[in-house]
Amino acid sequence: MKTLAIILALMFTAPASSVYDFKLTSIDGKEFSLSKYKGKKLLIVNTASECGFTPQYAELQKLADQYKDKLVVIGFPANNFGGQEPGANAEIKTFCQKNYGVTFPLNEKISVKGDDIHPLFKFLTSEPNPDFTGEIKWNFEKFLIDENGKLIHRYRSATKPLSPEITGAI
Repeated sequence: MKTLAIILALMFTAPASSVYDFKLTSIDGKEFSLSKYKGKKLLIVNTASECGFTPQYAELQKLADQYKDKLVVIGFPANNFGGQEPGANAEIKTFCQKNYGVTFPLNEKISVKGDDIHPLFKFLTSEPNPDFTGEIKWNFEKFLIDENGKLIHRYRSATKPLSPEITGAI
């Protein structure tokens, strides 16, 4: 009976119109809604602790500090690419704080592609934007969201967080 209720709820739930429609779980297990960030830009990043792009955590933290009045960076650990995020939530959080001084919000570990893709990333990878749509190719892809919850830019992994492309769009 519970399964039927879930299926019906999913069938009759209106599609998301912005990132503010998503409720998430922090790396500490606390539920929150992205709507709490209304009025600020968001930089949503799929992350991994054992990737060649992992040092971007340091630049993401600098970006979060430098633009804290108008931007919130949120990391989404995912193990979709080469098993590069094998740890549990507590291990990921400790790694990020110890090695890169991360204080920006981290979500619980999720999937960013495939059959078990998190609904937020399904939304982000299909939303129109001036850059590109489609499946995430690797760790540290970045999605810039405007103050109204709309995707305005998407950046591939090699685009550094402090690059002119990102800082100019903020």
